[in-house]
Amino acid sequence: MEFINYIKNENVAWIRMNRPQVFNSFHTEMGNEFLHCLDDVVVDDSIRTLVISGEGKAFCAGQDLQEAIDPNTPGFGKILTERFNPIIKKIRNLDKPVIAAVNGVAAGAGANIALCCDLVIASQSASFIQAFSKIGLVPDSGGTYILPRLIGWNRASALMMTGDKVSATEAFQMGMLYKVFPDESFHAEVEKLALSLSKMPTKALALTKKLLNLSFANSLDQQLDAELKYQIEAGESEDYNEGIAAFIEKRTALFKGK
Repeated sequence: MEFINYIKNENVAWIRMNRPQVFNSFHTEMGNEFLHCLDDVVVDDSIRTLVISGEGKAFCAGQDLQEAIDPNTPGFGKILTERFNPIIKKIRNLDKPVIAAVNGVAAGAGANIALCCDLVIASQSASFIQAFSKIGLVPDSGGTYILPRLIGWNRASALMMTGDKVSATEAFQMGMLYKVFPDESFHAEVEKLALSLSKMPTKALALTKKLLNLSFANSLDQQLDAELKYQIEAGESEDYNEGIAAFIEKRTALFKGK
């Protein structure tokens, strides 16, 4: 692939967007490659954690506007229905933990792809921009759904309407991120976290992710029923049996995600 660097190492897959000269903004080819990688992560049982990041100084600047304004390329309807919406859905429905490793600016759809991941971590120099209003567009890629749930209605509304840039430290303080790391140790910290997650009972993590997805729409009674259902499923897993055995035997558990 030309526009995505796709790497698998020690049960961790890395999707690194690779158009650094345009801050890793999406065009059709990069979008297709990104979706292809997500499909591969779904079917490859050896992959137990996914990391999404960017090459160069940026995470992702969203849609490449040169493509968007070209009369010979797809309009926003096809861009959303064939690229960004499927990406968001695949990330949220993936039965494996997904880390957004935000190494630089994350703008527009790029910011919202990051925020839809299960864990969002950022380098100290990273920033987030809901850049849509700057050019007369509305937020997409799940931003109006996810961001208010992370930081509250008022702050989300303000960031989307003003298009203000938010530093990694500010984003952390708002509750947008899990952790922020110094630039010089960022890559090592990402690798450490990804490897740690890949060794956890990823069957239970997948069920936890399903419960979190359901919680956005469920009543308390419905959510309690869902917890009951998935707790029974988790309790019948190989990972649960291994976890109990390791606890009794006072050793480190060797989970397989089954």
